Amino acid sequence: MPRTVTAGLLLGALGVLAFSLSLPFTRVAVADLDPWFVAFGRAVGAAALAWGYLRFTGAAAPTPRQWRRLVIVALGVVVGFPLFTSLALTTSTSAHGAVVVTVLPAMTAIFAVLRAGERPPALFWLAGLGGLAVVLTFLVVSGEVHGSLTHTDLFLLVAVILCGLGYAEGGALSRELGGARTICWALIAALPATVPVTLTSALLVPPHAGPAGWAAFGYLTAVSMFLGFFAWYAGLARGGIARVGQIQLIQPLLTLLWSALLLGEEVGGASVGAAAIVLGCVVLAQRTAAKG
Repeated sequence: MPRTVTAGLLLGALGVLAFSLSLPFTRVAVADLDPWFVAFGRAVGAAALAWGYLRFTGAAAPTPRQWRRLVIVALGVVVGFPLFTSLALTTSTSAHGAVVVTVLPAMTAIFAVLRAGERPPALFWLAGLGGLAVVLTFLVVSGEVHGSLTHTDLFLLVAVILCGLGYAEGGALSRELGGARTICWALIAALPATVPVTLTSALLVPPHAGPAGWAAFGYLTAVSMFLGFFAWYAGLARGGIARVGQIQLIQPLLTLLWSALLLGEEVGGASVGAAAIVLGCVVLAQRTAAKG
């Protein structure tokens, strides 16, 4: 295996490890803090870190074309995923959210294929749709409102779709800007939206939390929204979006583990079973995409 691919896989694994704690810590943070503040405030804090990094490294400003692509990255991973997971986890457990996240690798692969203009075999699409069908079935069965999807479940699904878009676009753009600069500039690009919402949220619901809540918010800011993307986007750029994206397969299982160990959440057999089936569908989808 080429050294570049090996390095990409290792960096991708480091990013997945960092992201696997995002849902549990979001659950802790929104227990005390307003979900809008958690979602947008961490992006503002991460943008401050990004500004410092860009100044320190003397990074050149992106081109107009790159700025347009950075807006897509920001929509997916700076605004979309943090917002909709924060809203969902005010009433849902992180273990429940982890099951929905099992379809994220397939979403990432689908957006990577669409963006690159490839023509994968029909089996790829069938496998991806199969994984989504399993998730939808699980949500209907285990949702708070029996027999129908709840708004919480829909929030999680939207979060996964937007995150897959942001991962694929950011991974491709990182080949030009590098992983660190891609997330840094995306955070800067999102400031016109994240700053007003953060300030408004803080005025309407003054932030107040205990040590655990602020520690969780700190992790989401410094690691989930900043440092984790250094490794993740660099890994996607070096090892390939489809190949490195498969490492996400372990993220839901790690999240289930953290949810049980850190939060004492009960991880039932239905959650593990649904995750296992979706993981199988995702593996099939990504393997057929690689052959297409």
